[in-house]
Amino acid sequence: MTGTETEANAGRTPQKDTRNTGPGRLLIAVYAVFALSATARAGYQIATKFAEAPLAHILSAFAAVVYVVATISLAKPGRTWFKVSLAAVLVELLGVLVVGAISLFDPVAFPHDTVWSLFGRGYGFVPLVLPILGLLWLNKRRPSKANSHSG
Repeated sequence: MTGTETEANAGRTPQKDTRNTGPGRLLIAVYAVFALSATARAGYQIATKFAEAPLAHILSAFAAVVYVVATISLAKPGRTWFKVSLAAVLVELLGVLVVGAISLFDPVAFPHDTVWSLFGRGYGFVPLVLPILGLLWLNKRRPSKANSHSG
């Protein structure tokens, strides 16, 4: 750590600015499980059934990337990673709401399920609840403005 980084972190309250402690560890673990499962699902779908439902399989791959980014960024300290976490969790929430609604009202659009189809019904609706919990956790662990220049 440089002198500037040390000075910037000196006034930081670890509990307030860290997202990877306490319940945050469980949240990160769930994101990691979804990152692995969504990646495996997308890989299998793309390798074996891509021509049958390309949009669904591309969305599965996109969901996997979102879960990977969320997992990594939630585990890393600093304002930059906080912003990446916030963006990833918001994209996840938007994705599960949009894909969930389209798959509910126009099932023909998704002949194969994605992680977010029917609001994550195939995963016990965890994909719908997870970004809400993520946003609540991020709000609770928002870095202070005094440390806005630390990354």
